[in-house]
Amino acid sequence: MLKKKSLLFFAFSLFAITASAQFGVSYHESSMPFLGFNYELDDQFFGELRVGTNHYFEDITFELTANYIFVKNSNFDLYGGIGGRTSHFSGLVIPAGLNLYPFEDKHFGFHLEAAGMFGEGSILRASWGIRYRFGSTGASQQEKED
Repeated sequence: MLKKKSLLFFAFSLFAITASAQFGVSYHESSMPFLGFNYELDDQFFGELRVGTNHYFEDITFELTANYIFVKNSNFDLYGGIGGRTSHFSGLVIPAGLNLYPFEDKHFGFHLEAAGMFGEGSILRASWGIRYRFGSTGASQQEKED
């Protein structure tokens, strides 16, 4: 099991190093909380590595999702995706969410997400939390062009 987790983490790290994109971090609060590390590509796609929190180290879970942003403007993103999860409730993950950027500085925001988890059992996980985007945001670039 540790080999599978290490391979997943290595693959995402290699992808992150080679991609030219905007990096972000997030924290999702729920009964199954996690930290997210993501890259946004071309203002439409983002991949996210998610690491379960509030667990013993030997029970840490990993998720990797590929998401598509269906609606994007300077104040919010509406997205959906597909991914996989290791350890507890391992299997398929299908997230759908909303990122909100209500402040003038579009780096910091909030998010809401519902994710179907299918594998050993079927679970609907709902989470909310905070998100921070490093670098220039798409909204900032658009405002500069206007």
